[in-house]
Amino acid sequence: MATDAPSASTPPSGRALLPLILPSLVVGVVASLVLLGVSELAEQFEDVLWQSLPDALGIGRHSSLWMIVMLTATGLAVGLVVRQVPGHAGPDPATTGLVDPPVPPGVVPGLLLATVLALAGGVSLGPENPITAANIALACWLGHRIAPGTPAALWVSLAAAGTIGALFGTPVAAALILTETFATRPGPGSLWDKLFGPLIAAGAAGLMTALIARPSFDLSLPDHPGARWSDALAALVIAPLAAALGMAAVYALPYAHSAFRRLRGPVLALTAGGLLLGLLGALGGYLTLFKGLDEVKTLAAHPDGWSAGRFALMAVVKMAALTIATACGFRGGRIFPAVFVGVALGLCAHALVPAVHPTVGVVCGVLGILLALTRQGWLSLFTAAVLAADPDLLPLLCVAALPAWLLVTGRPKMQLDADGTALR
Repeated sequence: MATDAPSASTPPSGRALLPLILPSLVVGVVASLVLLGVSELAEQFEDVLWQSLPDALGIGRHSSLWMIVMLTATGLAVGLVVRQVPGHAGPDPATTGLVDPPVPPGVVPGLLLATVLALAGGVSLGPENPITAANIALACWLGHRIAPGTPAALWVSLAAAGTIGALFGTPVAAALILTETFATRPGPGSLWDKLFGPLIAAGAAGLMTALIARPSFDLSLPDHPGARWSDALAALVIAPLAAALGMAAVYALPYAHSAFRRLRGPVLALTAGGLLLGLLGALGGYLTLFKGLDEVKTLAAHPDGWSAGRFALMAVVKMAALTIATACGFRGGRIFPAVFVGVALGLCAHALVPAVHPTVGVVCGVLGILLALTRQGWLSLFTAAVLAADPDLLPLLCVAALPAWLLVTGRPKMQLDADGTALR
């Protein structure tokens, strides 16, 4: 494969791209299986922790006491993994993004163990960051042995695309994210030449996930009646407000991170973080726990089921929980919890002003919060759009993205440097 890869100085031909097909397919399938395996293991463990165990003890599954005990115990368990397991479960999660350089393969077991514990224990983080890091590490390690002359960047892009394709059940999200990456990366060939292998990996992973797990991001929101002037006004207000809440978390992260670092050690920091998450869960309710993908469907199924104040409380609590979980050292991603925040904010807007259609409120809330936390414009638009599965909302989302983007661009990101300062 290494000898047939396109050179750095000449555009690749169709024949030169053919050797990418098999490794791309393999990486995509493996990326999907890793995600599905970790998710299934976490779900089985979650059933034990949140159903079998409290039932056996005669404690309410959703009681405040059980939430506090479970989140504190989860923090202690993850802290012990970070301190004791070789590789310390990878780098500080506050310093990592969705796609980062590969970590050593020895880090992967501890990273996945810490991820399973956090997902099962109810921590407000998703699986995307650690699973992507694990798949990148495995792909680079195996790729280096199978084809030593192949650039590591190829394996990084294949593994990242495969994981993102598996997460969303479609290669479109991976293509959009990598388009932003490749658009500024020098190299021969067109954008589609650069996306050829990653799209194969994302397609294979998405298909594998769809065949096994059949994921769906459609929230079955009320049908939107069509474009209205009031929708445009609502979109121009809700998306920037959601982005502002996201930016509040961005600015709070360095301070929260610094406070947990003063505790001198992952066990104490994560235990304290778990206790705070348990208290927040008791305040916001059971729906504000976990990564939020299942919980957000409960919210969307009952758009008039809570008051505006309750929706606002859930959004703020979830945003605070996401920030604390990231700051204290839990391994996990921010996309899925952010979707919960956006949905709660959108439904809050609908509850405050019934003229705001709940679907418009939800998609614009999700768009704004994701723009603030990810700075990925295409990913934010795609995620917001698939929640409603209504192509007529795309023009509205594009308009809503503009003021939200003006609010977040050039400002600190939801990611820290090694010294604890926010990246820009």
